[in-house]
Amino acid sequence: MPQMSPMLWLNLFIMFLISLACFTILNYFIFCPQKMTTDSMPTKSVEKSWKW
Repeated sequence: MPQMSPMLWLNLFIMFLISLACFTILNYFIFCPQKMTTDSMPTKSVEKSWKW
């Protein structure tokens, strides 16, 4: 039945969107970002005197 073909593509598209959403959600929660170390960026507290 040719009139059922759009329903098949709609079903495949919805399944693709669901699987893509699950993939991105799982990657977001599984991925552990590396924390930046504060030792590599030393802050200097040198105050400049603007008065001559």
